Amino acid sequence: MIPETIEQIREEERAGHGEYGDSQIQVLEGLEAVRKRPGMYIGTTSIRGLHHLVFEIVDNSIDEALAGECDKILVTIEKDNSITVEDDGRGIPSGMNEKLGLPTLEVVYTVLHAGGKFGGEGYKIAGGLHGVGASVVNALSEWVEVENHRDGKAYTERFEKGKVARPFACIGECGDRHGLTVHFKPDPEIFEETVFDYEMLLTRMREQSFLNAGVHIVLKDLREGMEREDDLCYEGGIISFVEYLTKEKSCTPVHPDVIYMKGEKNGSIAEVAMQYNDSYNETLISFANNMSTIEGGTHETGFKTALTRAINDYARKTGALKDNDKPLSGEDVREGLVAVISVKLQDAQFESQTKAKLGNSEIRTLTDNIVYAKLAEYFEENPASARMIVEKALAASRAREAARKARELTRRKSGLDSGQMPEKLQDCNERDPSLCEIYIVEGDSAGGSAIQGRDSRFQAILSMWGKMLNVEKARADKIYGNDKLSPMIIALGTGIGSEFNIEKLRYHKIIIMADADVDGAHIRTLLLTFFFRYMRPLIEHGYVYSAVPPLYKLTRGKTQRVAYSDEERDRVSAEMRGGNPDVKIDISRFKGLGEMDPTELWDTTMDPEKRSLRRITMDDAVAADSVFSVLMGEDVEPRREWIEKNAQYVVNLDI
Repeated sequence: MIPETIEQIREEERAGHGEYGDSQIQVLEGLEAVRKRPGMYIGTTSIRGLHHLVFEIVDNSIDEALAGECDKILVTIEKDNSITVEDDGRGIPSGMNEKLGLPTLEVVYTVLHAGGKFGGEGYKIAGGLHGVGASVVNALSEWVEVENHRDGKAYTERFEKGKVARPFACIGECGDRHGLTVHFKPDPEIFEETVFDYEMLLTRMREQSFLNAGVHIVLKDLREGMEREDDLCYEGGIISFVEYLTKEKSCTPVHPDVIYMKGEKNGSIAEVAMQYNDSYNETLISFANNMSTIEGGTHETGFKTALTRAINDYARKTGALKDNDKPLSGEDVREGLVAVISVKLQDAQFESQTKAKLGNSEIRTLTDNIVYAKLAEYFEENPASARMIVEKALAASRAREAARKARELTRRKSGLDSGQMPEKLQDCNERDPSLCEIYIVEGDSAGGSAIQGRDSRFQAILSMWGKMLNVEKARADKIYGNDKLSPMIIALGTGIGSEFNIEKLRYHKIIIMADADVDGAHIRTLLLTFFFRYMRPLIEHGYVYSAVPPLYKLTRGKTQRVAYSDEERDRVSAEMRGGNPDVKIDISRFKGLGEMDPTELWDTTMDPEKRSLRRITMDDAVAADSVFSVLMGEDVEPRREWIEKNAQYVVNLDI
């Protein structure tokens, strides 16, 4: 339950604070700071942070590839769920560090901000710039074993929780072998989960293969029952990447060839590959020194600016846009675009250790100049393709204008501008969004039970009925005025698409509550598709949840219990029998939320003290984009293949 008042919350916060004096000032030495505050270094201790450890070690091998010293990288998930990363690079220098009087390998793995990427001739271009990657992995692992092959000799050292467990030593000759092997096991005291997801690793390894044409990356899984191996090598580089992404989206290209452009200035390199398809969605991913810049940066800004300018200039030159026509917007010219931007520069300025956003101003100018010049040249040499690209952007512009008119009409009809809420919304009394939650409920009968069973102080109910619009097959102009989506847009308060403003969100828990059957799963998928395409920050900020209603009711006399899975049903049934197999337990399956009375719905699905919620997360936007395109798109065959491949992961129908 939430506290009665905001003042109560503030009082509880004050009560939790102790005295603050000299004795409270702490100094953390060595890798203690990493173990104390791991989120500062890897972003999170969730499954995403777990996989970040692998990426840090692989990125070091990739830096060797960027230096022209590494051709093959082998990544193995071992049987005990530890990780081994092996490369054929130069290895780590095998001598002693003069400043610290320690073996160089030990310095790399135990001292923060120690490495060969701060300047000099070791690495001209590298993703690892802060010298903390290897040492952070060491600090957050139960143990790390390093085997270093350099100058004809093999060296080894073992660490446990960041500290030396077996000293650095030469273990013999290694002939012509060279490179580094790092074997580590993440510390379960640090991470919420320590089981690696093969697909998450495969996605990252595939990206690195595309970004480093000709580099051979092998990913292997040796875990029992999960054995698998993928051999990745793409000579076509990011051109192959765009072709792969278009195929994954099950879209048809608008023009036959991938447009590729590359340029270099003052040691920095920018390359872009792009192709338009017949979808309404944009897929733009960018990298800097092989690091995925998921929050964009100056290279993305330069690309977008040049793309918009080049298409507008060509459209006006050919008469597709008249003198008095409004210019095409960036949103118009990127509809249906798949593009990959990859820049490599000597002094990359990232905003954090997780390297989510690039800040170098000079790379914006380089990318802008390259893209504008190369696109102008491509349009002149390929007028048929240029015409199709411009026509697609014009169609998007017309749809955007239609969406604007539909939005204004919806506002007038719904009274949105005056703050009037939809009729189907039963709002809560609380006005602090951080304390409010809204249940989006399938069906009027379930909505009625939810309204009667809820805690009206902080729980709002929005009833929906019937199947909603599949936004994967529709533009924004079809969304405004839609009798299923419009009430939800108004209730949430953020707007959609380019108008979206998360500061106006009225509820910090948006809970999809649908039946645990095929229809309920379909409704959840439709809603999640809508949130992903038009309100993506809701998912990125962790505001979207799925309710977990029970599947079974078990009755023995006057005693009733519920179960959320077949396994729980069997366990609860055995408990209710009390060891007597002759006791009769009546087991019935809930047909839907609508058949629960208000008390049952509260007790099983809505009471914060008892309920289960699944937070919807999005660790990989590219993979999510592909899945939504396959599941909700026009092409049947890829959808059938995806379902057949993933059917093994479905438990009951509670997905």
